[in-house]
Formats: sequence, C-alpha cells, structure tokens
Amino acid sequence: MNLWARIRSLSIGQLWQLSVLFLKHPLYILPTLRATKRTFEICQNLYGDTHHKSNRANAFRHALWNMLICQKTFKISKNEQKAVIFTLKVTDLYEKVTQNEVLDEAMDLHNNEIGRRHFLKNSTQNEAELVELLQKMAKKAQKVSKVEEMNKFQDNLVFISED
Repeated sequence: MNLWARIRSLSIGQLWQLSVLFLKHPLYILPTLRATKRTFEICQNLYGDTHHKSNRANAFRHALWNMLICQKTFKISKNEQKAVIFTLKVTDLYEKVTQNEVLDEAMDLHNNEIGRRHFLKNSTQNEAELVELLQKMAKKAQKVSKVEEMNKFQDNLVFISED
C-alpha cells in the first residue's frame, strides 16, 4: 500500500492525531514524507514486495524508516535528541493507528527503536552507509514467535516469518 492510500484509510480521529503532531512540528512534515518515500524506494529496490511481510526485509524497512526520519529531521533541528523524540512520536503513532496483530506491532516497534538507536550511534553516516549497516543487521536478525522473546534481542532486528 502506498503512503497516500494509507493516509486516506485513516479515520477522522487518527488523521486528527497525525495533524496535531505535525502542527506542532510543521518543518518536519516534508522531511518525514521524503524519508518515508525514500525508505519504500530503497526497500523495493533491495527486496521487492517481500518487505510487506513480517520478515527480515520488513525489519530492515522499519529500522531504515526510523533512521531516515531521524536523519532528515536532524538537518532541521540540529539536535539529535529532538530528531529521535519526534521520530518516536510519529512512528509510534503510525503503529498505533495501523492496528496490526499484537506480535507484528511489537516487532515493528522493536525494529523502529533499533533504527533510532543506531541513528544516534551513526548520525554522521550517509544514507548508503546506513543501508549497508542495516543490511548486515537484517542478515543477523532473530526470529521470534512471542512478544516476550524480543527482550532477549535488544541489539538485534527481529522478525516473525522467513517468507
């Protein structure tokens, strides 16, 4: 599903929550949209449509999405913590409104967090370097079948399915 289709599928309440967040940070709207679009372009090029499943490619996508939003909003804020906090808010809100299965949502939130943490560790790296880092991490991602298992993998991407 493309970004605009996803936005059109939101309820009035969900659109309101998203609007309020961006009204508080209007300069972050375009960087967030650009980061989202770029994330999907990279994932389509690397993984085709498989990144829409609960697999390693999806883990990569969520971490990359968070890294790129951080990277692009950091260029405006000039403050890594502000970029990370905004990214946390927007991606957590997204996960909340998409209403995935519990395990899928936990996986996405976990991988989002990994992306933000690695942005902080690697904030000077360019996009190509971040992609390379995440590809290596995706190869080492850990398969989980329960939410509780994710606690064992605080420094690893996680996935549910090999598909």
